[in-house]
Amino acid sequence: MTTSSAGQPLIPQPPATVTALRQALAQIAPAALPAFTRELDQAADQSRQASDLSPLQRFIAQWAVYVHIQRQPHLAKEVRHWEDTAETGDATQARRAAAAIGKTLDDAHAAIGLPPQQPHRYRASS
Repeated sequence: MTTSSAGQPLIPQPPATVTALRQALAQIAPAALPAFTRELDQAADQSRQASDLSPLQRFIAQWAVYVHIQRQPHLAKEVRHWEDTAETGDATQARRAAAAIGKTLDDAHAAIGLPPQQPHRYRASS
């Protein structure tokens, strides 16, 4: 992963297009590219079968949020911490972690101009 200086994002937030998101992932989270490609194929198939663009729109929103978070190392680290807490903590800690992750996702949606979506889907970094 490219390093940032003074807590700045690693790269600018790319436009919410498949091509721009794929290029951003190649720079900041190349390990996520296989999941991106697999999920793109699934969303495209679902969109074709239903004659509905909603699956592709959800895919793009989900990955735009992922890129928004991953391009900010401090934010990505915080999300990983809360994911670990949700997996290893007791019920109270898991609820606190879920709330923190949900707020981060809502903030990311707002930052890139998307309405909050339920349920949240976020890919943990590998």
